[in-house]
Amino acid sequence: QVQLVESGGGLVQAGGSLRLPCAASGRTFITGTMGWFRQAPRKEREFVAVSTWGRGTTYADSVKGRFTISRDNAKNTVDLQMNSLKSEDTAVYYCAASPVGRHGSSPREYDYWGQGTGVTVSS
Repeated sequence: QVQLVESGGGLVQAGGSLRLPCAASGRTFITGTMGWFRQAPRKEREFVAVSTWGRGTTYADSVKGRFTISRDNAKNTVDLQMNSLKSEDTAVYYCAASPVGRHGSSPREYDYWGQGTGVTVSS
């Protein structure tokens, strides 16, 4: 059974930082895609960042220069480092993965999802 488990969410002041780890178990995604999405209240789930072996990383314009996605294939993890946080970053953050290296920005392109971790940025 494949599981993705996020952690690290919480309350932070605007301008602060948080790191969200995500650990995968049940299979590896070495040549696949791992990414992060978020969903704010009353909004649709939106793309944040993606990492694919051989294709590098891609970020949503709203987080470019502030967030960094990093993978450790030996540990089967993908982390999201979030700096210079803004109130509009408040959302539930989800880790996602696909064994196929689609490097996609649509939720439909991912096969496995974590349960989400909440991030609240106070202004």
